[in-house]
This record gives sequence, C-alpha cells and structure tokens, in this order.
Amino acid sequence: MQTFTSVIKMQEWCKEQKREGKTIGLVPTMGYLHQGHLALVREARRACDIVVVSIFVNPIQFGVGEDFEDYPRDLDKDSLLLEQGQVDAVFAPSIKEMYPLGYNSFVEVLGEISQKLCAQSRPIHFRGVTTVVSKLFHICLPDQAFFGQKDAQQVMIIEKMVRELNFPLSIVRVPIVREEDGLALSSRNVYLDAEQRKQALVLNRSLQAARELIQSGERNVAKVKSLLEQTIKTSPGAIIGYAEIYDASDLTEVEEIKGQVLIALAVKFGTTRLIDNLLVEV
Repeated sequence: MQTFTSVIKMQEWCKEQKREGKTIGLVPTMGYLHQGHLALVREARRACDIVVVSIFVNPIQFGVGEDFEDYPRDLDKDSLLLEQGQVDAVFAPSIKEMYPLGYNSFVEVLGEISQKLCAQSRPIHFRGVTTVVSKLFHICLPDQAFFGQKDAQQVMIIEKMVRELNFPLSIVRVPIVREEDGLALSSRNVYLDAEQRKQALVLNRSLQAARELIQSGERNVAKVKSLLEQTIKTSPGAIIGYAEIYDASDLTEVEEIKGQVLIALAVKFGTTRLIDNLLVEV
C-alpha cells in the first residue's frame, strides 16, 4: 500500500493506473475509520482493480462552533486497517496541499435538495463537501466512488453534482452498517458517554417504529412523523434537530407515502449530533 500526501504525485500515480487499463475505486473519508468505512472499501475492492482511500478532515465543510479541531484523527491506525483491507493507495494531504494560500474556488449544488435537513443547521456544509469531493475526483480519477447511505442527503447531492457536471464516473451507495444493538456506525460515536450511547439507540428504534406503522397501512406523513418524534422523546437526553420524511429521489415534500421515501433524523445527545435514516418503499 502506498501513501501519498502530494496532489501531483497522487494524480500522476492514478494516471499511470489508468494508462495500464485498470479501473479505480475511490472511497473518500475523513479518517478515524470504522466498519462502515471498511464496508465501502470491501465493495470497492470487489468492483475495481485499484482501490484508493482518501483521508482528509475537510475544514471548509465545518461551520463556526462545529467540531473541526476536535474531530477524531488516527492516521496510523487507519493505515493499518486499510493495509489489512488490501487498499492500494491512501491519499492523506495536508490542508495547505488541498487549499493553498489564496484558494477561493468552490463547487456548489443549488436547489431544494441542498437547503433542507442538515443544511438548515449547517448552511456551508454541503458547499464544502461538493468542493472537496470534486477535487478528489479530479485528483484520484476514479471510475467509481463509494459512499455510505448513512449520509443520504450528502450522497444525493454528490449524485446530482456528478450528473449535472458530467463527471465521468459512477456513484455507488453502500448500505448503513450498524452495531449489533442497531446504532449506526459513526466516527462521532466516540463522543458519547455510556448513558448517551444508550440513549442514542432511540434513533434506530424510532425508524423501525415508523417503518412498522407504514407497513401496517399508514400513508399519512404527518402521522408517521408524529410517531417518530414521540418515540425519540422517550429518550430523556434526546434533542431533535429534525425528523422528516421526503421523496427518496430528490427530497421533495410528500404528504402521502407512496413509492420510495427517505425517513431522516438528526438528534443531539449532549453536544454530539447524530444522523440516521431509513429508506421505505410502498
């Protein structure tokens, strides 16, 4: 496994792989890897000749007062896990390498899809995501890029960017990986103390309750959302950021559940904000 910190050297290496006719799978991460990330790696390993994993805590997707400085980092541990996962190359640039002095270019996906859910409380977040992801696509030259369904809105926005800006690659969604008790894996789970970790189980519990209600025949969005909120509130430490149901293709509003919908949650436990979601098809 090779590790690159230089944009130019990473790009030249990827060009060489392409000249040899090899396909490249890219797994963009911010590091502090867990089994959710490794599921992306395994899918990339299955689908592509070459697997590249980027590790970069992207400062421009963090707003004032968010956890950029405290975001967990452990490059040595990450590298060991990736070597065991038969990754071919790791791209771990510095901030200065990605955003040199005077940097002032951004990629932004506009429209309803980038104005709701997480964008309500993190207004600059997705501009930062699409900017860094577009840079990673140009640097690593992937044929396929792999993203987790846990960040559903993020994946939808990236898919829209790829489609509308004609990036020559495909986006692959990989299902959410959960702990045995149902908590979705997240690098931010390390922030939770024992009691908060227990309370956070209400996320998956509320999603499953909503699915059961829909499967029983309920189609009214307001009634399903009410159940979501009531279930979350049974956890005394939970502070709801949002509990929403939207069309799963473009996040448009729905009053009646039909086709495929996305049930999406953001809830705080202490100072830790967790997100989770579930796709339900009628």
